[in-house]
Amino acid sequence: MAEVKVKVQPPDAVPVEIENRIIELCHQFPHGITDQVIQNEMPHIEAQQRAVAINRLLSMGQLDLLRSNTGLLYRIKDSQNAGKMKGSDNQEKLVYQIIEDAGNKGIWSRDIRYKSNLPLTEINKILKNLESKKLIKAVKSVAASKKKVYMLYNLQPDRSVTGGAWYSDQDFESEFVEVLNQQCFKFLQSKAETARESKQNPVIQRNSSFASSHEVWKYICELGISKVELSMEDIETILNTLIYDGKVEMTIIAAKEGTVGSVDGHMKLYRAVSPIIAPTGLVRSPCGLCPVFDDCHEGGEISPSNCIYMTEWLEF
Repeated sequence: MAEVKVKVQPPDAVPVEIENRIIELCHQFPHGITDQVIQNEMPHIEAQQRAVAINRLLSMGQLDLLRSNTGLLYRIKDSQNAGKMKGSDNQEKLVYQIIEDAGNKGIWSRDIRYKSNLPLTEINKILKNLESKKLIKAVKSVAASKKKVYMLYNLQPDRSVTGGAWYSDQDFESEFVEVLNQQCFKFLQSKAETARESKQNPVIQRNSSFASSHEVWKYICELGISKVELSMEDIETILNTLIYDGKVEMTIIAAKEGTVGSVDGHMKLYRAVSPIIAPTGLVRSPCGLCPVFDDCHEGGEISPSNCIYMTEWLEF
């Protein structure tokens, strides 16, 4: 009688063990893992078993499915967001994850379409659904008035989106900027006048006429002329316009670490200056300080005939 040989198959891995191993890999690689990573770590597991384990983790809301240049990525889901997306399908979870990754700078619907590879009609439907759940919000960007960017509902939009303190409902607050410009210059003029009245030697007078951006910021805050909270960076932006106008000069000095108004061991100081001679008529005209003067010619995109600055100057 012929001997019958029985082929012994290796025992199948327990599905729970596969799922736990995938979760461990996701914790090791927080930015996400590909199917190739899972295959390399578990070469004895068949593709069907991997697919079953991954689909189960996705359905239970433990993993996020993302798309990248290299293909699909699986990432561990934030426990805080898991409850928010309960009941959502995989497409909705994918769009939400893409918007979450964009942070407070937001993302265009066109970019969501590119990253998700979903039809535009489906994306618009998902966006409306997420907005109705107050999971995301649409914010108008100053960079493109007719377009909106999407971000998580509880995020404060970045300055690059809102325009910061200088914009209100996408409109540039030119009057507000002009008032700040005048008040900053007035403070520095007062500082310089006090220094001159001290009757000390010229070097001491000059040094005492300087004020730090923190001093100017504190003065503006105490005036209470701004409805929005201004930062030192905002005030330095205004002071820079005064420098460009030739009304103020700046110097940088070394400062002890922890000194109020210092950054990385340096402090910016400003003082009001008076021009030695009055500027010529050409300098006072827009052409004298125009950064695109060399590109300006009749018939071109930039020309004297359609220059709004020239028109305003002639009317003045």
